[in-house]
Amino acid sequence: MIETINLTKRFNDFTALNRVSCRIPKGSIYGMVGTNGAGKSTFLRAVTGIYRPEEGSATVDGQPVYENPAVKNRLLFLPDELFFLAGANMNRMADCYEAFYPRFDKERFRFLSENFRLDPNRPLRSFSKGMRRQASIILALSCHPDYYFFDETFDGLDPVMRRLVKNLILEEVAEREATAIITSHSLRELEDTCDQLALLHEGGLLLQSDVQDLRTSLFKLQLAFSEPFDRSRFAGIDMLHYEQIGSVAHLIIRGNQEETLARLRIMNPLLLNLVPLSLEEVFTYEMKQLGYSFEDVFGHEKEA
Repeated sequence: MIETINLTKRFNDFTALNRVSCRIPKGSIYGMVGTNGAGKSTFLRAVTGIYRPEEGSATVDGQPVYENPAVKNRLLFLPDELFFLAGANMNRMADCYEAFYPRFDKERFRFLSENFRLDPNRPLRSFSKGMRRQASIILALSCHPDYYFFDETFDGLDPVMRRLVKNLILEEVAEREATAIITSHSLRELEDTCDQLALLHEGGLLLQSDVQDLRTSLFKLQLAFSEPFDRSRFAGIDMLHYEQIGSVAHLIIRGNQEETLARLRIMNPLLLNLVPLSLEEVFTYEMKQLGYSFEDVFGHEKEA
């Protein structure tokens, strides 16, 4: 398990992480979303022991990470800005990774290189951006660490490759009980992959929850009655949002879905429809409850 308690990191007068506390269970996929500059990369570097925090702590299985080689060789951090040795090809990089990771699997490396259709003898400088990203993922997945830290890993990959990489990460978690922490600026990129999701903004953790809990915590209804009505008709129901257009009301409700539907059916509505909520909509309404505007915090999400 990964645990951070009041994790804080500053650069001169700038606070990149501000008292971030979270628990990431072993054998799970933890997604962290946030705009550029939200602190996602700093969080990964602090948890993997690259940065020393000014305050708070980061531990893996109860052990501190900073300056702890025994813990660090169980972690693999794949940064957004990739680094390869000058003039190296994938085979040379594989030798380098093998020197640091005792469980590096050469057979898996060859298998993945073949399936990604990359030539491991070809100089990496001749690869496109997407191909270099694929090469880094192949090398990472061949190391078999206990904990993966992927920073904007899907950037530069086409949709087919994104799906392939997601499936490989899911296999690692399911078959070896590995743990993966994935950051992205796109909520949609992570919602079909992660067990837990967190939203980081200006160095602070605004919201974190199990994806299943997020999906079931809120629901949306469309309602209409034969007689005039307004919001007061639904007194006692925990509504996060109410909007009425003509004779049709749109309600965002928190609570037991079946109990709420049974209560509303007694009112004999002309229309009672349960409308699926996207995870983006759930985040939007949860953040409004916290006093934040999703559009202000994450305005470009709809363009991602």
